[in-house]
Amino acid sequence: VQLQASGGGLVQAGGSLRLACAASTRFLSSSKMAWFRQPPGKERELISALTWRTGVTYYADSVKGRFTISRDNAKNTLYLQMTSLKPDDTAVYYCAADRTASGFSSDWYNYDYRGRGTQVTVSS
Repeated sequence: VQLQASGGGLVQAGGSLRLACAASTRFLSSSKMAWFRQPPGKERELISALTWRTGVTYYADSVKGRFTISRDNAKNTLYLQMTSLKPDDTAVYYCAADRTASGFSSDWYNYDYRGRGTQVTVSS
């Protein structure tokens, strides 16, 4: 499975962006998907995740209430709608997938499939 994140760009503080993560093959119903980000000079962090079959979601406190994760089964695509963006949201955003739905690991390397990132820059 190959994952490709897209939709990043430059946006002013308070603006919105929608990221998409397209998969090369259909996800298993038992999979979970996640969005990570890596701000400049910092560690990569888990910010949101969901289980593909049930749609159970997770959000990091830093994005809760501002970001929404969703999926389109027909398009085999994961989305991250980001609103009320802040300069602290500036990072490279990555998507990942795992074949098991149990738990939302915060360790990037625990995911079976890891995509290339897309840059999001929020100006003040």
